[in-house]
Amino acid sequence: MANILVVDDQLVMRNMFKAILKPLGHYMEFQSDGKLAYNAAKATQFDLILTDLYMPELDGIKLTTALRKQKRYANVPIFIVSTESATNKKKDGKAAGATGWIVKPITSDKLVPVIKNYLS
Repeated sequence: MANILVVDDQLVMRNMFKAILKPLGHYMEFQSDGKLAYNAAKATQFDLILTDLYMPELDGIKLTTALRKQKRYANVPIFIVSTESATNKKKDGKAAGATGWIVKPITSDKLVPVIKNYLS
């Protein structure tokens, strides 16, 4: 069983992630902004991180950058999940160290194969 951190400022999105990921049986922690997520990641080791792009306190790109500076998160898969699909934003995410980019709306068809691939 893996530890997954899900970061999104919208409760409805956190609930959507929960509904999709719960059947996989992994432990999930949910945070509502990047600063809270960063503090959670310092306290707990996560095996995979899903973060929204636009959030208060610390956005998904800044969160990814901050996590990649920690040795223990150098190789942990970090995915930015956003309605944003512009190429320049995706490049910013990649430059920050994001493993990949998932465009919302999220569905089990989009998300489950990614989770299984990176946690197998």
